[in-house]
Amino acid sequence: MTKIHLLMKKEEICEEKMADGNKIAVVLDILLATTTIVSALKDGAKEVIPVLHSNEAVEQAKLYQQGEYILAGELDAKPIDGFVYPSPTLIRESINGKTLILSTTNGTVALRKSSAANKVYVASMLNNPAIAGAIQKVTLEQTILIICSGNSGETSLEDFYGAGHLIDCLVKNSEYELTDAAKTALYFYRGQTDAYEILLDSYVGKLLAKYDQQQDIRIAASKGITAIVPILQNEKVVVETISV
Repeated sequence: MTKIHLLMKKEEICEEKMADGNKIAVVLDILLATTTIVSALKDGAKEVIPVLHSNEAVEQAKLYQQGEYILAGELDAKPIDGFVYPSPTLIRESINGKTLILSTTNGTVALRKSSAANKVYVASMLNNPAIAGAIQKVTLEQTILIICSGNSGETSLEDFYGAGHLIDCLVKNSEYELTDAAKTALYFYRGQTDAYEILLDSYVGKLLAKYDQQQDIRIAASKGITAIVPILQNEKVVVETISV
């Protein structure tokens, strides 16, 4: 039976172990990196380039012509000079047909640290049902690692809740062996009724609300509003093409 592991923060990712064996990684950063990535692709972005830090983002931008990309990022939840803040509501107006170059404190780092896995999915509340559907097509020999990006070394309430949502989507249609951490996330998710209130009550949620970004929290709390399945390939996130 396929086993589901849950990592609580990006600091738990071991890149050597990620490359060993048949592993599928699913990365969540609900507020806001993976939500921003999924939202941007849903809104017509050509691709998303997740980077480790702002200097790498600037170097990536040099490979594109002006008008071909949007440079977005934050560091410790603060804006970076010359970057658009990585907000789904800010980016959606101008992302269609462009490349999003994204630098965040946790989510983009988690994606890059997971890149040695056989496959890396980008998940959020927006597309967790679609991600679950894609995972259910894999063989039994695979191990699934659901990765909460966390918050600078700390556990993140919103990522834990989002992981529970994904696990709930998975176990509705297939049988999996869950670690205790994965079970805990599932039971926590099933004990809650209001996704928006959970996200708003998190540390990052309160910070976003302080700066009047409640609309981004509402987007992040929206369950199953898109069927796109983004994957990390060659350090770029693109929408997976499903073969018929």
